[in-house]
Amino acid sequence: MVRVQRWGVTVVVLWLVCLSATCAASDSLRRIDIYPENARYWQYGGEPVLLLGGSVEDNLFQIANLEEHLDLLRSVGGNYVRCTMSSRDEGNVWPFKQVNGKYDLGEWNDEYWARFERFLELTSEVKIIVQIEVWATFDFYRGNWERNPFNPKSNVNYTKEDTWLDEEVKSHPVRAGNNFFWTVPDFFWLAPKESMQTRVLVYQQRFVDKLLSYSLRYGNVLYCMDNETSVRPEWGWYWSEYIKKKAGEAGVEVHTTEMWDPHDLSHPMHRATFDHPEIYSFVDVSQNNHQSGQSHWDNAQKQRGRISNKVRPLNNVKIYGADAGRFGDDRDGMERFWRNIFGGLASARFHRPDSGLGLSEKAQANIKSARMTTDEMNIFACEPHNDLLSGREENEAYCAANPGKEYAVYFTDGGAVLLDVSKFDGDLTVRWLDVMNSKWVAQTEAKGGGELLLRCPSEGYWAALVR
Repeated sequence: MVRVQRWGVTVVVLWLVCLSATCAASDSLRRIDIYPENARYWQYGGEPVLLLGGSVEDNLFQIANLEEHLDLLRSVGGNYVRCTMSSRDEGNVWPFKQVNGKYDLGEWNDEYWARFERFLELTSEVKIIVQIEVWATFDFYRGNWERNPFNPKSNVNYTKEDTWLDEEVKSHPVRAGNNFFWTVPDFFWLAPKESMQTRVLVYQQRFVDKLLSYSLRYGNVLYCMDNETSVRPEWGWYWSEYIKKKAGEAGVEVHTTEMWDPHDLSHPMHRATFDHPEIYSFVDVSQNNHQSGQSHWDNAQKQRGRISNKVRPLNNVKIYGADAGRFGDDRDGMERFWRNIFGGLASARFHRPDSGLGLSEKAQANIKSARMTTDEMNIFACEPHNDLLSGREENEAYCAANPGKEYAVYFTDGGAVLLDVSKFDGDLTVRWLDVMNSKWVAQTEAKGGGELLLRCPSEGYWAALVR
């Protein structure tokens, strides 16, 4: 056992010694990585992979029927979940041991970490990619902060006077009003008490070290620093570099990103991710899923162009839209899901209810149909190609294509468009997929060399595959 004395607190780093040996001895460990033939996508186990998902909760490791839920996701072709390290819901447990009504940040709650480890084991076994959010932002504000172990009134390790941490933070996270997010070295000059960093940061690091002691063993993990954050970018930059450094010491490479709060991806906050590929190797663009219709597509395409000089995967770990929620209806959620896929983005996952469709029957149908469509084509060689469509009304249809080889068109509610297949000289097959029933229902023959009329068999959601 190796012990490091730091700021008067003993940090146990035995896990790093063991983990380095384990990783070094496992050259065949499957790891998610950027697909070298098209850096807009991921590869896993050496094969390109499109990430599709949906789930009932964000912190899935905390739910009771985890294995059943993952099996359901896999049964419809899903392979992607979100994992906030959150403890704010009923039935959740916190990561630290509680004694006599207060938490000890120097002692672990074994139940929390056992749940997390089982989650990683199960997802790895069934080849589901996990996108972790290290700091569950909403756990640190308002009523959630009242019972958070890091709150000075909730632990035995430091006080409000020691740390400059407030015991009450009544503002919404968009106000960035919790000093908990001001502990990293770039902010030392801002804090009136240096002890805030020396007393709090060491426990933050200890938490991340513990998380990594499990997650770095598995190759199916991506890392996002926060959820809808509005804090200064130095916070996320610090943790991204910290995680990558720890991974390097363990002999592995990981991929990191940040998720900002503004719904408009052109907002200056998003520059901290888009403009810093040396820090973040992929970009989460989930907040674009507050946009609807044609503007949702157009904004995503603008961001694809924005990173053309340093192409990286653009992930959507949260797709909003459900009749019961506040961010659009069921139709918005389903359309956003398909526009992201046909728009050349790397992942699409329905947000948990009631802000999204989760893994409801509608979500299942769309995941299954999207997988059926993309399994029949080489989506990784295609590009968004609405320019090949004519006679198209706004938000009627969207096209992904490898011109001269294959074309796919998604229709939001029936209709007809002309598809330019002039680069394809020969016979064509047109197949129609009934999205909500996940069924191929019709196949016709056609000729290339000009324009092809695509008319949906009926109203509703349809996908056409032309090869």
